Amino acid sequence: MPDRIADHDNDNNNSDDEEAPFAISEDLVQSPTHKQASITRTDFDGLLKSSPLLLSEDLAKGNGGQAWPAGYVLARYLIRKKLGELRDASIVELGAGGGMQVIHITDQQPMLALMRGNIRLNGLEDRVEASVYAWGAGNRPASIPACPDVVLAADCVYFEPAFPLLLQTLEELIGPETVCYFCFKRRRRADMQFLKAAKKAFVVKDVEDDPERESYAKANIFL
Repeated sequence: MPDRIADHDNDNNNSDDEEAPFAISEDLVQSPTHKQASITRTDFDGLLKSSPLLLSEDLAKGNGGQAWPAGYVLARYLIRKKLGELRDASIVELGAGGGMQVIHITDQQPMLALMRGNIRLNGLEDRVEASVYAWGAGNRPASIPACPDVVLAADCVYFEPAFPLLLQTLEELIGPETVCYFCFKRRRRADMQFLKAAKKAFVVKDVEDDPERESYAKANIFL
């Protein structure tokens, strides 16, 4: 999808929010200069007991090339609470950017090389597959399972014109038995319009068993 944009809140009340939930707002701006390309290590604050995850980040082709706060929140929750549930599940991740440790990781074409590079960096070639997935109805690649057990999505709410496409993709992927773990940081008022639309299409529940919830809620991160 289009580049993720800089964190900021637009508190100006928009009277058109209810009438046009996916309208393009005027607060879509270019991101500031970000950190240089690098390889970092993370054990998610000690939760990853095996080898740390190596993560190559490179913003040369878009802001999807770095890990964002909601991704770390989601990863820590899954490691802490859901490892057993995920062990034998079919899993699809949307907007992986550099990629995390799941079975099918997806993003736009500019992120494909970075996803594949991170798979190689962690020696996961036999367990993880990277694919290009353009959001929208009817765009699911043949390699991506229909109605997987689990869908992961972190920091996918960042560009208003893409909201209906993201919703169509979720509707295409999520089956009767699918669980979607969806984590995002509210950067502007309009972001909550996506959540309102999602609640009309799906049963949406807040995660309440995360001990970090109070902390990340203060940063406007929702899980």
